[in-house]
Amino acid sequence: MKGSPEHILQKFWGHENFRGSQQEIIRSLLQDKDALVLMPTGSGKSICFQVPALVREGICIVVSPLIALIENQVQVLKQKGIKTIGLTGSIPQRDMDALLDNCIHGNYKFLYLSPERLHQSLVRERIQQMPVNFIAIDEAHCISEWGHDFRPAYRKCSILRELHPSIPMIALTATATKKVADDILSNLQMESAKVFRDSFERKNIEFRIENREDKGYALKQALKKDARSAIVYVRTRRDSVLLSKTLNEKKGVATYFHGGLSDFGKKERLEAWLTNKVRVMVATNAFGMGVDKPDVGTVIHYQLPDSIENYYQEAGRAGRDGKPAKAILLLNENDIERFKKQFQDSIPNVAFIKKVYKKLNSNFQIAYGEGSGESFGLNFNEFCNHYGLHTRKTYTAIKLLDQNGIISVSETSQNTTSIQFTAHKRELFHWIEQHGKMGHIVQVLLRTYGGVFEFETKINLSLLATKAKESVKFVLHTLEKISQDGLATFVFSQQDLKIVFLRPREDDATINTIASNIEKLNSTKRMKLQSMIAYSKNKKSCRLGFLLDYFDEKMVEPCGKCDVCTTNGQHGPKGSDIKATIMGILNGGDKTSRELVASTAFRERDVLNALKELLEDETLVLKTNNTYGIQ
Repeated sequence: MKGSPEHILQKFWGHENFRGSQQEIIRSLLQDKDALVLMPTGSGKSICFQVPALVREGICIVVSPLIALIENQVQVLKQKGIKTIGLTGSIPQRDMDALLDNCIHGNYKFLYLSPERLHQSLVRERIQQMPVNFIAIDEAHCISEWGHDFRPAYRKCSILRELHPSIPMIALTATATKKVADDILSNLQMESAKVFRDSFERKNIEFRIENREDKGYALKQALKKDARSAIVYVRTRRDSVLLSKTLNEKKGVATYFHGGLSDFGKKERLEAWLTNKVRVMVATNAFGMGVDKPDVGTVIHYQLPDSIENYYQEAGRAGRDGKPAKAILLLNENDIERFKKQFQDSIPNVAFIKKVYKKLNSNFQIAYGEGSGESFGLNFNEFCNHYGLHTRKTYTAIKLLDQNGIISVSETSQNTTSIQFTAHKRELFHWIEQHGKMGHIVQVLLRTYGGVFEFETKINLSLLATKAKESVKFVLHTLEKISQDGLATFVFSQQDLKIVFLRPREDDATINTIASNIEKLNSTKRMKLQSMIAYSKNKKSCRLGFLLDYFDEKMVEPCGKCDVCTTNGQHGPKGSDIKATIMGILNGGDKTSRELVASTAFRERDVLNALKELLEDETLVLKTNNTYGIQ
């Protein structure tokens, strides 16, 4: 494909000019120089490798971490008429052969794949035969153990350098500290690369923390103040379902998204939000990467995120059209302690990982010195219950064993114990009334799991048995009965994880080889936790300035609009302006404090302070029904 970068940009993207450092990066790549690109979310990183790949003959290899992200990028490029292949899902050998042959002989411009694909000898062999023009490593922070999404398979991306040593490589990320950037350069053997860093500053976003006891009410009020699209981030799948239900009490303004939904369910909800059929997406952190919706006016975090990196990336999905937007973190007095406890409950030390590893070997009766290459199915919850292991901490331990090459773990989502109620609630409650102890089991299930009417929900039979004070056998019999009666779809399986042992069993000696890696990762997670807590407690530094400082960027002057700046008197509304607004509203009739806060763009604290002063001046009177009126 021929043409200048400007011509390609105009032809396929419809833009007249490049933004930020895009043009300089493209020019550098076309001069066969490596590049590390650090740009904020929504700044157009993909254009930096897609445009030069279209200028030059050959195919661009793109490594990307998520199947959903790969599918999104492939779809977008295909819609532009650009020949693109994505290696996603389980592809039969014959189909894989055909796809890779197309990359060699079919004049394709892009091959997207996950880093795990580079472990396949067939993929490596065919890549070596391809007419590669550029190599792009997207979300490159995944390479670094100091990064927030460390993924060991990413550290194998350097094999592309061996397969095509003379081909320019570009690594891109939206969230990297200096330590992470140095790790990327070292691992990818890009010591002579030019580093491009656009400012991470998002001047159009107003960052706020609101400490509110009634977070549900605060959420609804925040969403009322901007009629544009919004994202609400929560920590759990259950919260995404319940909170979207709460927001939909009066009308269908919200939907939910999490990693447990089927592919169809995800696409359906995403499409509804993208086309503005629903305004609010309530989601876990499984949502957002690769989704470019420019008119998001508000991003709200309902709970503390795991790290500053995750928070800034998710908050940065607001205001991509350049218009004023808000990023709000809602907190109450219990959130930080709850956050710390969740962290402590989920971070295993080396001793605990040794324990889990031994129990896995015992569970499958693997003899000392044996087990390498053997594969087993595991019912995770039963395993934890049998050995008295904390589920969250054990799951993290198993994932760490996977990350460090001791075992390989994959979820067998097609073989899980799950239920979805298909009957109308009235019919189900009638069944409960008619079935005594069985009815009690179903009531316990409904109290334990949210969303069981909306989607197929994974359940823990042992947990239900404990809560209902019945045997697992009786719980299983109950759920099979309700399924037979046509009120639910119930799938029972003894296995939900597939475990492959990659090394012979040597107990402590096996784990000792990775002990320093585990301690380093846990230390990194603790630092990120402390940074997130420090941000939430900060009352002195400009919010945006605090975030930029974390990414080693100094802010010239405070933003003047975050909650810290306005509280400390740097810009922000004057008390007289707030009072005048309140008086104007009350001229139309008495209002409660909540109604006054909802009717203005001012912070609750500022409105309440103004009301207090107006009462003291005897300008207003507080009436017996808790409404304010003009004296």
